[in-house]
Parts: sequence; C-alpha cells; structure tokens
Amino acid sequence: MESKRRITNTIIYIILVLISIIWLFPFVCLILQSFRSYNEMGGGMVDYIIPKKFSLDSYRFLFDPSSNFVNWYKNTLIISVFVAIGQTVFVLCTSYVLSRMRFKGRELLMRFWLILGMFPGFLSMICLYFLLKQFGLTQEGAVPGLILISVASSGMGYYICKGFFDTLPKALDEAARIDGATRAQIFFIMIIPLAKPIIIYQALVAFMGPWCDYVFASYVAFGNSASYNVAVGLQRWLFTGDYQGYFTRFCAGGVLVAVPVTILFMCLQKYYVEGVTGGAVKG
Repeated sequence: MESKRRITNTIIYIILVLISIIWLFPFVCLILQSFRSYNEMGGGMVDYIIPKKFSLDSYRFLFDPSSNFVNWYKNTLIISVFVAIGQTVFVLCTSYVLSRMRFKGRELLMRFWLILGMFPGFLSMICLYFLLKQFGLTQEGAVPGLILISVASSGMGYYICKGFFDTLPKALDEAARIDGATRAQIFFIMIIPLAKPIIIYQALVAFMGPWCDYVFASYVAFGNSASYNVAVGLQRWLFTGDYQGYFTRFCAGGVLVAVPVTILFMCLQKYYVEGVTGGAVKG
C-alpha cells in the first residue's frame, strides 16, 4: 500500500508540474519579451524566447510623456480604487440588511437580484452609454462615468457577503440591542471588525473588475485617448501602423499592469480565502 501511494503521488505531482509549466509559459514569455531590446527585429515578434540582448527600452518608453501610459495607468488606478471603496460599502450594507432584517418583499427582492445578475452586463451597454452621455460622462468624462456605473448596481452582488454575515451569531446583535445600541452602531462597532476577511475579499473582487475592464471602458472613452484605461490604451497600440515596433512595449505594459494585482493577492491571500469559504454557505 505504501509503494502504491508513492507511485500515485508521483504521477499526480508530475501532472501538476506539467499543468503549471503550461499555465506559466505565456507569462514567462511576456516577461522575457518585455526585456528584449527594441532594436531586435524592430522590436517586433521573433522566433526565440530568451532575448539575445536584455534591455529596458520598452519600460523607458512607457514612462515617456508621449506614450500616455502613465496617464492610462493613473486613470485605471483611480477607477479601481474608487470602485473598490464604493462597491465594498454598498455590498456590505446591503448584505447586512438582507442577513439581519426581515421585511415584506425581502425574499422576492433577493431572488429578483439573483436572477437579474445572471444576465451579462453588456446587454445594457447601449442604454448605459446614452444615459452617461446625457450627463457628460463619456469620452472626456469617462473616468467618473465608469466609476458611477460600476458602483451604482453593486448592491446586487450581495450573495457571498450575506452568506458570511449569516455565519455570525445573531445573539451579538440581540445583546447589543438590549443594551440600547442602534443598528448602525452594531454594524460599524461590532460586525465590521469581525468581517475583515469578507471586506478584503469584496475589495479585491471590486478592484479587479475595472482594473481588467476593456469592453465597457473602450465603449465609454471611445475617441478620447486621455480617458483610456490601461487595457484600452495597450490594445490601441496593436492597431497602430507600427505594430511590430510596439509589441515589446505592449509586453512591458502588461507586466506593469500585473504587478499591483499580484502584490495584493500575495499579501491578502489568507483573508481572501477566508472570505470565500466563510461566505460560501446557504443563507
């Protein structure tokens, strides 16, 4: 039995290593190509992976004012931070209300939101675009427009957070109510300190949405490069006449986009897992 278990474990480890290599290969290629000298084949694609000459030319170009990359990065960071804060506040408040309070139409509202959330968001893009256009929140005003759209309906994403709040004993609320505490005091003083894992989980999820958004961001900021986010800006480079020349710069931009998200997940991975597992219960 011991020999059989070792053979089985060896086969499993080999399979996992092969899967990891396949999964990591594109990322390794992206990083290596970002350090390739711009002068190699005009900065375009080549038939080898490891650069013949390592260079920081592509990264220097990103920080050149003419590239607009810093502005795109700033737009993306502003949108992601404000959306993370706004969505987290809305989702936590909505989840707490649905978890602790009982009112007429509660079950119907929860089912309606759950069903509505199954429809892809791009179905409403045309309507949302014309709505934002009426308020001047497209093109030059695309950044606040994207923040508004991402935060406005965030309360419908209550399900995981509500599941987490359902695991917290209701006796805490009842005891505080007997002592004269209001609902707001219970929420901010007692519940929020206990909900750190789900808060971090929700903030990470909310941050990732606009950070990786391309479809709606390109639609709202269309024609105004100053309002692009990183995803839209880098994609526009692929449509330039010098596609081969911009390839290594595109790879360098992709590396810098991945850095903040990677650091966040590495630092907050423990709380992220706790938030997912704590909220994945039936409420």
